Amino acid sequence: MSDSDDDVPQLSSEALAALQEFYIEQQQKEEIKIKEESNNYCLGSIEENWQLSQFWYDDETAHWLANEAIRAAGRGGRIACISAPSVYQKLKEQNSKDFSTYLLEYDKRFSVYGAEYVFYDYNNPLDLPANLVAHSFDIILADPPYLSEECLSKTAETIKYLTKGKILLCTGSIMEEYAAKYLGVKMCTFIPKHTRNLANEFRCYVNHDSGLDSDSVS
Repeated sequence: MSDSDDDVPQLSSEALAALQEFYIEQQQKEEIKIKEESNNYCLGSIEENWQLSQFWYDDETAHWLANEAIRAAGRGGRIACISAPSVYQKLKEQNSKDFSTYLLEYDKRFSVYGAEYVFYDYNNPLDLPANLVAHSFDIILADPPYLSEECLSKTAETIKYLTKGKILLCTGSIMEEYAAKYLGVKMCTFIPKHTRNLANEFRCYVNHDSGLDSDSVS
């Protein structure tokens, strides 16, 4: 066998240029893919469906609620967001390994989030997958879709089943009496806001010491 360089195939300058262009295109596609995956968690990446009574929080509110959930859950904590996809998205934006989170939501468009998405219908409050065991979440953040006693009372069954104790409820101010009745939570000074103006005033309710209950966030 000859050791001569003549035996080694050589690419033409045109072929080398084409190969280089191919590698650049592949790199660009990979960068776009990474960016798109990141954008999946941006607020508004999935639009509101008013027929499902969906109204997303604005960015500041989602930020406050997500940070409160993280603080309450503690390092390594588990957070469940019930009918609150915009808070779930804000949690995922942080890309942190200090906590884990699930989204329980009726709208199956959110199944794009994979194993962290759980189909949830408040009419069947305890119809949950086997991996969501009783009292397995450090905090539950819930925003029942309808301002009715029935919706809140059934969602409360899910909350009390899943939480180890801490609850952060977001609902209308007119639901204050029912929030106390079914979950033992009290209204915070923090006032959540949405991307659209709603006819009903919304408030947050908790059953623990909360960063949402100070003059600086009112």
